[in-house]
Amino acid sequence: VTSLLFVPLVAATLLHISLLQANDQLSDTSPIPRHWLIGPPRVLPDSPHYPSFTQIQSLILARRNLLHLSTLCSFVLFCHMAVSRWSRWRSGCMSQGSLPSQDLRPKAEGRRNFLYAQFSFGIVALVLALRNMSEVLDVGFWQDLTYLDTALISFAYQFIIYVMVRLARRGFTLGELGLVAQGATALFMESVALTTARIWPITSQFIRTYRSPTPLLIFQIALIPGAFLTGFLLSPILVLSRNLAQKPSHRLRYPEQKVTFRKTLAAGFYGLSAIIIGGLIGSWTGWCLALEDSSSILHFVRDPWLWVVRCLLEGHRPWSRPALLAYWAALASISVAGWNRQLARARKTGKKVVGVQLLDAADKRVPVLTLNGRRKFFHALAVVMFVPGIASDPAFCHLAFSAAFALFIFVEYVRYFALYPFSAQVHVFMNEFIDDKDSGTAILSHFYLLTGCAGPIWLEGPSKLLEYTGVLILGIGDAMASIVGKRWGRHQWTSNSPKTVEGSLAFTVSVVVGAWALRIFGLVQPFSTLRYTLTVALCSVLEALSLQNDNLTLPFYMWALLILLKA
Repeated sequence: VTSLLFVPLVAATLLHISLLQANDQLSDTSPIPRHWLIGPPRVLPDSPHYPSFTQIQSLILARRNLLHLSTLCSFVLFCHMAVSRWSRWRSGCMSQGSLPSQDLRPKAEGRRNFLYAQFSFGIVALVLALRNMSEVLDVGFWQDLTYLDTALISFAYQFIIYVMVRLARRGFTLGELGLVAQGATALFMESVALTTARIWPITSQFIRTYRSPTPLLIFQIALIPGAFLTGFLLSPILVLSRNLAQKPSHRLRYPEQKVTFRKTLAAGFYGLSAIIIGGLIGSWTGWCLALEDSSSILHFVRDPWLWVVRCLLEGHRPWSRPALLAYWAALASISVAGWNRQLARARKTGKKVVGVQLLDAADKRVPVLTLNGRRKFFHALAVVMFVPGIASDPAFCHLAFSAAFALFIFVEYVRYFALYPFSAQVHVFMNEFIDDKDSGTAILSHFYLLTGCAGPIWLEGPSKLLEYTGVLILGIGDAMASIVGKRWGRHQWTSNSPKTVEGSLAFTVSVVVGAWALRIFGLVQPFSTLRYTLTVALCSVLEALSLQNDNLTLPFYMWALLILLKA
């Protein structure tokens, strides 16, 4: 259910926001939150061939497109699920009959790739046929998508699923796979929309991005899809590095040169990454920043690096954004240094690491933290780090979250592909925080935590309270539910789940108290306590019963409910 309906719910909520803004008396104003310190959305030059649209009207049409995209992706995934279940049923029938049970999957790697590509083409053909049928019968589904968009979305979605399954084996549940793949497809289509609007502006009625086409969106696409593009372009180097690190020295032709080869591959990756980022991605970013009236801003601001410098100086005060960066860097450095110190002591004494000591190294009576405690430490750290930023400058947080996500991608490249010289240290550090949900080859929990905290900011909701949703849910609610449930929980929701009613109550109470604390300090607008409590309670039920990763699903679920229930 999560894999098929979750993203359409979020897309419908975004469309609902735009429709409400269009009905507002101030509908001619920008859809960007008024308290955000960021430049106006990029616009296309006037065309005599198309009527002009206001920013709200453009966003409504684009988000209708997003809703069609999400339902199309859900249909494609449903087709894959149906064929997979039929294949398993067929295999089971063969085992019950006279024939022995067989694994119908081909053994050869090339054969698997060919069959998946063949099946993907078949799905695209089916989708295009249904799209044509809907147009002939005037049914209405997917008609906002052109035939080219329909084919491109279908291909991109299936390719992303294939890459995710192959690189992060056993790292995703089906719900997480569908959610992440649809989000990646939406980002890909936004990058296509920006590029198309820049190349052929006269053929476009508006910029078909699902959020306002501000510099924040341009930089997010440059940072996150750009990081994945860098890995894709340099994948031969990454694969060679991983294979070389995994192969025993005695099986190499020149075992004494193994370290030299690893250094060469790592240097090649770092150097070529800098070239791709500074050249290809940087040029595209500056190119898209020029999507505006040149008279409204100086030409030099189109340079992405100078734009970043200017952005750092355009907070409430010239020093406010650099100070916020320094605050984040200090907290992150102290946390990482504290964990590294504990790891070094554990290696020296030969003891297993089960806790963290950030202060008073001379005190040997260190409190023991379980794996759950170590993970929830970073949830609490998210509250301390992100609340001041969201309160003072949410637009800058939008950009910083995107940069942090891109940094996480490159750190995972270093760990997963064993890039010299940091791979071992990164792997040992990350290994201290993984649980059964990170049983796959890729470690994804920190990506989910960041996405959960940043998602309400990235979706550009209309109120301040919505911006704190991820931090309240994950930093306070999820952590309190885990602590209270494990220590005092007695009544389990189901016999197969460790989640307890006491933990869910702690979740609800702590989030509502946190929201009221924000209101008391004047950080959010007044809200209905009853409706907000009902929304949090529904979210706590999902937290208790869902098998998906809470960090990824809970913030978006509550964000959508807060808007739909007008909490």
